[in-house]
Amino acid sequence: MRQHYPETHYKLNKTIDLSKLSEEERWRIEHQRLHEKHRGHEAMHAEMVLILLVTLGIAQIILMQWKKRHFKSYQRATLIGMWLIPVLFSIKYHWVRFIIIWLIFSIITAYVTFRATRKPLTGTTPRLVYKWFLSVYKLSYAVGIIGYVIIMFTLFGFNIFLQTKIQVAMDLGLLVLFYGLYFGVVGRDFAEVCSDTMAAHIGFYTTTGLPTKTLEQNMCAVCGNDILVMNNENAIIEKTCKLTCNHIFHEFCIRGWCIVGKKQTCPYCKEKVDLKRMFPGPWEKPHILFGSLLDWIRYMIVWQPVIIVVVQGINWVMGLE
Repeated sequence: MRQHYPETHYKLNKTIDLSKLSEEERWRIEHQRLHEKHRGHEAMHAEMVLILLVTLGIAQIILMQWKKRHFKSYQRATLIGMWLIPVLFSIKYHWVRFIIIWLIFSIITAYVTFRATRKPLTGTTPRLVYKWFLSVYKLSYAVGIIGYVIIMFTLFGFNIFLQTKIQVAMDLGLLVLFYGLYFGVVGRDFAEVCSDTMAAHIGFYTTTGLPTKTLEQNMCAVCGNDILVMNNENAIIEKTCKLTCNHIFHEFCIRGWCIVGKKQTCPYCKEKVDLKRMFPGPWEKPHILFGSLLDWIRYMIVWQPVIIVVVQGINWVMGLE
């Protein structure tokens, strides 16, 4: 039978030992205390909501103009935020598992990024870079799918067969989904930075002008290595991909360039790349769609917390609780 407590019990913490109550009763009492604390503050709450909406609108305009006019600085600031903000929250709340995984990812990525920014660029570096980031991308894609499946199974009640509470199963699904989305986004952003740097060092790709080097017929413009590799008297032929502009690349390199590095132009002549034509297989299309989904995650992880902090600062200055 549902228990009822006098009103005075809701106001005084000493009259009720919340640790001895059920989770439902404890939540009900705390909810009642919250209502009593904020009773009569309707005008203040309306003002806080207005501040939040106005700040969100102004922030959207500023971010859009920043991205449009100074994309490089916007990209770097977003990458730094994506890399640091979640781990700062993890340190604050003692989420050890995330910190360990983040450290492993950061150490390996730092080494790969270091290799990608060296001059002169060794012939094996582009392959190493794309191999690492493509592996991160595929793993994050798989982890994200697993998290989504767990959430959907929980919504349909399949957790009952595993004798798992719905809250536990949902928390697990959301956690796994977050891991997939977060490392997918950070990996793609670091891959784009490395792609720009390597392409500039190789000399076949520039952001504004013509290539600084002439592309030889048997050379891949992504990695700078020969497409047909002679090994003593034998020739080693890798799988290649020919774009509509008739330039030929290693299939592994152009996949990394387009899907992982988010470059949808020819690395040499900048002609638009048709991803659907390049990767017609049904198993490739989900990877392209997943890459587009990751672009939406940045705002939620990086700029949303920043906007919330700004709103809280405005409320504090104006004396609003």
